[in-house]
Amino acid sequence: MTEPRKAVQVSIYLNEADEWRRRPLHLEMLKYLREQEVAGATVLHAVAGFTGHSRVKTATLVDAGGKLPLVLTFIDKEEHVERVLPHIREMAPHRLIVSEKVTLESGEFE
Repeated sequence: MTEPRKAVQVSIYLNEADEWRRRPLHLEMLKYLREQEVAGATVLHAVAGFTGHSRVKTATLVDAGGKLPLVLTFIDKEEHVERVLPHIREMAPHRLIVSEKVTLESGEFE
């Protein structure tokens, strides 16, 4: 039996309207994480939700207004996450960022 492998998973709660240097923030974060050779990252697009104190947004054309929630999640070894997280915080200083230690049950990320 192989030893369980530990990693850190980070989730960043954004919305479609968030920008970094006039470009979509979630795409700029993905670009940065790829450049830094993070093991894996995904952006999930919500059909409904809210961030902070804003009202609930839904996927209907009238309600959304380009501000539907997005969740960007990435995973890697703890030391690698600690290296990239300061820049991620800089890119989204007012957004919720959550990290948790996880156990890899299957798959590779090296």
